[in-house]
Amino acid sequence: MSHEHTQKFVTRRRLHITAVIAGAVAVTVIVTGILTRKVADARLSEWTENQATPVVAVMTPDTRGRETIIELPGRLEANSQAQLFARVSGYIKEWNADIGTPVKAGQVLAEIDAPDLDQQIMQAEAALTSAQANATLSQSTLERGQSLIQSGFVSKQDLDQRMADAANKAGLVRSAKANLDRLRVLEKYKRITAPFDGLVTVRATDIGALINAGASGGPALFVVSDTSKLRAYVNVPQNAVPSVRIGTKAQISVPEYPGRKFPATVEASAQAVDVGSGTTRMLLIVDNASGELMTGAFASVRFEIPASNSTINVPASALIFDQSGLRVATIDSKNRVVLKTVTIARDLGSLVEIGSGLNAGDRVVANPPDGITSGDEVRIAGEPGAKGAPDTASAKQPGG
Repeated sequence: MSHEHTQKFVTRRRLHITAVIAGAVAVTVIVTGILTRKVADARLSEWTENQATPVVAVMTPDTRGRETIIELPGRLEANSQAQLFARVSGYIKEWNADIGTPVKAGQVLAEIDAPDLDQQIMQAEAALTSAQANATLSQSTLERGQSLIQSGFVSKQDLDQRMADAANKAGLVRSAKANLDRLRVLEKYKRITAPFDGLVTVRATDIGALINAGASGGPALFVVSDTSKLRAYVNVPQNAVPSVRIGTKAQISVPEYPGRKFPATVEASAQAVDVGSGTTRMLLIVDNASGELMTGAFASVRFEIPASNSTINVPASALIFDQSGLRVATIDSKNRVVLKTVTIARDLGSLVEIGSGLNAGDRVVANPPDGITSGDEVRIAGEPGAKGAPDTASAKQPGG
């Protein structure tokens, strides 16, 4: 065989081997592509099936009791407060106590010059004297008639008239005396006195001012307040009323003493809900022996509600509000949803205290998805098979 023929044979052999290798490579690439596509399709199918069953986060209720803080606005008022009006008309003769003056019970705050009353008293005294004289004369006439009735000089009818006249005159004496006593009682009110120990918080008069008797004559001349104890009135929301009982301790803070707290105690409750505000008015007593707090001042009232002995707390996000009411989604032993109707005892913000409808051992869905219903099968986050969707984009298609 010539050299040229041998060279052609080798070339054809190489071409054949190259074609076989190329074919094998092509087959390998095609097979690999098909297998890769099948694996990707299988993973995508598995992920799609998993997505049909929702994954939920499950928690058991928190049974630790939590102290609740309620802070509400309030208003401070004197424990006792008296508005003093004049009982007699006249002019202010003098006053002895200005605003901010501590006073004792019975201390004279002002005196009224009442010339009209003085004249009425003089007239009443004269009327009483006249009535007494007439009564004495009538009694003497009666006694003489009684002594002459036996001798026949006085008739029975005349004696009866004398008795009636004597009784009438005696009645006029009692009437005149009662009128004089009334005026003398009014005379005592020419002196305006403090009804109890306290502080003068208002003085609305001055020397020479015209005074009209009674509250209709204008504002009170003086206001005396007992500030040794103060009343704090606060409107408590209806849902918090059962927790704020008589005797509950509270703390009062006021703007003029930043950072300071004054102890207070719930003394009384209105036991009624105001229709307009949905709150119940409560009264607290604040000790103010130091005189630091002022009547009429704004105050912030802070209640510390103690924790219950046994509670069931769940996140607020676990609550479901729909046409069936307030419910919580729980998971049974077969990983199926059970919706339970519940009531709320206290709203703690991010947590709610359940009043009824839930057990401490229930598995609660922390954030139930929309449209969840009883009987739905779910997967628990963190358990096998509860992973997210695979990254199908990383699966390369044949040919690049």
